[in-house]
Amino acid sequence: MTPPAARSRYSFPVLIALAIVNHSVLAGSRVTVSLYALSIGASPLVVGTLMGLYAFLPIWLSVAAGRLSDRVGVRGPMLVGSFGVALGAALPCIWPGIGALYAATSLIGASFMLFQVSVQNATGEMGPPGERAKNFSLLALGYSISGFCGPLASGLSIDHLGFSATFIGFALLPLLPVLALTRRALVLPGRHRAHAQAPSGGIMQLMRNPQLKRVFIVNALLSMAWDLHTFFIPIYGATIGLSASRIGVILASFAAATFAVRLMMPRIARSFTEFQVLTAAMFTAAATYALFPFVASAGALMVLSFALGLALGSAQPMVMALLHSIAPAGRMGEAAGVRMSIINASTFAVPLLFGAVGSTLGLAPVFWSVGAALAGGGWFARRP
Repeated sequence: MTPPAARSRYSFPVLIALAIVNHSVLAGSRVTVSLYALSIGASPLVVGTLMGLYAFLPIWLSVAAGRLSDRVGVRGPMLVGSFGVALGAALPCIWPGIGALYAATSLIGASFMLFQVSVQNATGEMGPPGERAKNFSLLALGYSISGFCGPLASGLSIDHLGFSATFIGFALLPLLPVLALTRRALVLPGRHRAHAQAPSGGIMQLMRNPQLKRVFIVNALLSMAWDLHTFFIPIYGATIGLSASRIGVILASFAAATFAVRLMMPRIARSFTEFQVLTAAMFTAAATYALFPFVASAGALMVLSFALGLALGSAQPMVMALLHSIAPAGRMGEAAGVRMSIINASTFAVPLLFGAVGSTLGLAPVFWSVGAALAGGGWFARRP
């Protein structure tokens, strides 16, 4: 058995590895579910609904999940979340058909949310406060890796092995975190000692904290900017006549930028404060969105998407570091849950809201309105 001191030393790298495994299943299952639904005759509306279900339950349950990780510690919720991800991925094999996909997407989304909130809570507690920005950067870097590997593994597996084997493979992967957690292969924070004395004023009490409210507002704007890019770039690219491969390269340039900037985040965190990084990210993203309607070539869109990826990729670790610095003692998980609810609400609502606006007024007003909102958020973030 590994000595406790060694387990403690390697706990954070193991935590990132477990997060990569479960996030790969989440990212890969999105592709697998979409293609499987289309293969059995589902309409685009049904596919869109299935994608929305990944985020629907987390909108309402993230805060409760965060409170749970504060109250009982992170190991139990991570274990339950891993089991849920495995079961959700297995459902289409156990119960073939469209009904299983509705259940699977809901269960995978809710289970991964439970796992992720606990991982974020643990990340903030592992290491000294001065290392939080670096640790969250490394965690975000891990998610960049799984965000690339999951869909790639899904596509290759579907082409060579079929849908059933792909779902089975994704169902088996979360058993690795289950095994690591049950065998206590890593040392994790337990129940926070301050939780019993933490005030019970609910979400509104957190929102009355000026610094926390500031972080939540900035986080909401950044989430909107991220989701809008994912949703509208394929539409805008098709509108100006780009091929699917060129649109894919534009989206890949965004992902490459998030990966690159997260590699540099430990150095950036030593040189700038969290709010300085967030302010720069907001103004950069605002300028990028203001320029999108004026470009009509794949090369220029790649440059803008890369710049946007640098901005938004640098922001997430800083938001998480701020939450763990500002949140009341014993309520870090709850604050992370509020952030998760905001992100999932954006994922669910942005395509619906801006899709309606874009259909009515065109794409340029959408880009400009989001750019203006981000500029306002940059001014808000830079206030003392």
